[in-house]
Amino acid sequence: FEIPLLVLSSAAATNQAFTSYGEMDITSCPITYFGKKYDKVYVICFNGHYNAGIQNDCILMSGGTADRGDLKIFTKEIPIGSGVHELLPSLSSPGKCVNVIPLKDSQQTDVSSSYLEVLVSTLRLVHIKTTQVLKEKTMTIQMAFFSTKLSFITSSGVVYKPNTSQKIPSICSTVTCGANGVVTAVSDCDPTEHCDGNGGCVFNSICTVTGFTIIDFPGRVHFVPDRCGYILLKSTPISGLQVLGVFQERRRKDVSFLERVIIKMESTGAQISLEQGGRVLQLTPVASIVQGVELSRNQSGITAKISGSSYTVYVHFDGEIALIHMTGPSGTEVQGLCGSANTTLGVEKAAEHSDSGCDVQQSQPVDSSIDCPSATEWCNVLKEAPFYACNAHIDPEPYISACTEMLCKYPPVDGLRCQFMEAYVKSCSYHSNVNVEGWESDATCSIHDFCQDMYCSDHEFCGRHYTGEAGCLCRALFASPYKATGTFGEPTVCEKESASISLAKCLLEDQSINYRNLKLNDQTCQGELDSETHMVTFYFDGNRSCGTVITTNGSRIAYKNTIMTPGATIPGVISRKSQVQIDLTCCYSQPDIKKCTWFSSSVTQQIVSGQWSYNLTMEAYTNTETKKALGNNDKVLLNQKIWVDLKTEGLDKGMVAVVVESCWGTNEPLPSSSLKYDIIIDGCPNPADNTVQVMGNGRGSSTTFFFNAFQFTGKNRNVFLHCRVRLCVQRDNDCIPVGGPGLRRRSIMKRYEDKNPGLINLVWTY
Repeated sequence: FEIPLLVLSSAAATNQAFTSYGEMDITSCPITYFGKKYDKVYVICFNGHYNAGIQNDCILMSGGTADRGDLKIFTKEIPIGSGVHELLPSLSSPGKCVNVIPLKDSQQTDVSSSYLEVLVSTLRLVHIKTTQVLKEKTMTIQMAFFSTKLSFITSSGVVYKPNTSQKIPSICSTVTCGANGVVTAVSDCDPTEHCDGNGGCVFNSICTVTGFTIIDFPGRVHFVPDRCGYILLKSTPISGLQVLGVFQERRRKDVSFLERVIIKMESTGAQISLEQGGRVLQLTPVASIVQGVELSRNQSGITAKISGSSYTVYVHFDGEIALIHMTGPSGTEVQGLCGSANTTLGVEKAAEHSDSGCDVQQSQPVDSSIDCPSATEWCNVLKEAPFYACNAHIDPEPYISACTEMLCKYPPVDGLRCQFMEAYVKSCSYHSNVNVEGWESDATCSIHDFCQDMYCSDHEFCGRHYTGEAGCLCRALFASPYKATGTFGEPTVCEKESASISLAKCLLEDQSINYRNLKLNDQTCQGELDSETHMVTFYFDGNRSCGTVITTNGSRIAYKNTIMTPGATIPGVISRKSQVQIDLTCCYSQPDIKKCTWFSSSVTQQIVSGQWSYNLTMEAYTNTETKKALGNNDKVLLNQKIWVDLKTEGLDKGMVAVVVESCWGTNEPLPSSSLKYDIIIDGCPNPADNTVQVMGNGRGSSTTFFFNAFQFTGKNRNVFLHCRVRLCVQRDNDCIPVGGPGLRRRSIMKRYEDKNPGLINLVWTY
């Protein structure tokens, strides 16, 4: 045809020749077709009339003389009203360049008026060969213009003239070619179905869940506003199958993420949970899990396959993205938030997997690092190269909507910017077996799972520290009360003579503190990490004092220790490590022995003193082998050795010691009798009586002493033994009395000891 009003000879041009057929590079003048840009032209061949069933898609030139041609690219602006616009009235915009293909014969002579096609950049004009998505169905279209009166389309081997329509079984659609060469197609399949290539429709749909977004089978987007569990799929075809998603917050209290995917099989009772880090938790016995659920695991995550009633469901989860791909016969309606039926969040809430208060709406100030316009521009890349191949099969708009909503509410950390691109590419691969090559490098994304094989506790999630390394970070709701008070965990727990404190590993690491570097006063005492909760516990007790300092103030005892980083108290100009100093202090009332008078040789009494509860036992015997306690009527021979044991049970053996301050005998029951004989004085044997020995006094929970029996001259035959006993909080062995013949006795009345100890009385006769 003629190209009037186009003066191209003076415009800059580049040539590309072809013979019979060719592939032309039009990168410098790309074609925009249905909103997409193409940088290659596939030129048709010249080998005779078109015949149905023969894949030649050829054009027979009149006279048959043209068998080759040239592609000429002109960089001249094409204004509205040009000859091109006259020939193609559907064009309504100007262009900046033109691709012209003049046809030639074997002698390289131009075939008069036989321009194969004029392709104008930025003008909505057909391509020689391209792929167009019509309601998610693929159609290959070829179009050429020979004159203003003749145009046709070949589609899958069928030729169409303008203003005609025809049903195409291969794509399950009715295709219409308009007067201006614009093609439309109406699919016979539902949005959740796929053409089998023979005019039939099959159920083939995918649901994508990532962040707080759910893109269901028909392509609708649901947004989860809380931290509850929801039914994603409740399949009617596969009886008893349910797929649930549980959502939890991460760095922000008001934004949730898909945390785990739970698969339930009511028919077998199987219930398994796909977790972050590629873990699978067995919520029911192993035997029930293997029935009907096939599990596989690789670097890209965990995949579960469930089959039944001619349907197959694949559930894939990589810790961030869940894909539910379902195939089977057409005409079925699937329930749940992923399903084809209309539903709401309230209807699909899974109470069994929703913690109390999970639906309480949280609020938090907007993060200043969030750039919503930039995020929107980023998400719209899904409509551009290299995602064109996927656009032909899955509509990118729901993914763009989900991406924009997420990135406008949550900071771009932990690989979130690339997460929706990866979700789109994975969905395309699972649904249509189409791979998008090179998208990671184009988008500067790294899609390897940095959380693979990493376990985080319930109050943690796997993310990236400020150093860029993967680790378990604190969830916002868990961390919030501790950050408000500047603490790393719960208050100190005091139990009798012991103390413990539990710190959250993730709170420590949030301040770049390695829990392994923390010590108690005794540098050999470290915290112990619970492998399940990731809480670090520091403790001390009587058997493990860890440098605990004991002080008193009147009747109060204080046990004090400190968690610190080594060298925290050493002054310096600079430090690149966070310095920690956390006090562990427990205060108690001083334990004491209340006045007890026992006219017996073997007595045990329970004593409650403040926060202390313990048993106090005293026994007297004459045979160290049988240790048979003396009875009230037992007689003792003069000068016979009498053993006395006094001990406590229920007090920490390493922290509290039993001290016998003094013992004396009287001939009357009253300890204040004027007639008395000293056996133990100030915790030590009476230096005037070499039959007295004291063992273990002030060293622990028991004290033993012995002496030879005696009588008061000229008095009755009864002797009453009185002992003043107290409890002493041990500190550097200073509960031990020091005394003896020729030695200066050390006072055993410390400022932290009971100044009114109890009296214990024994009686024997001879």
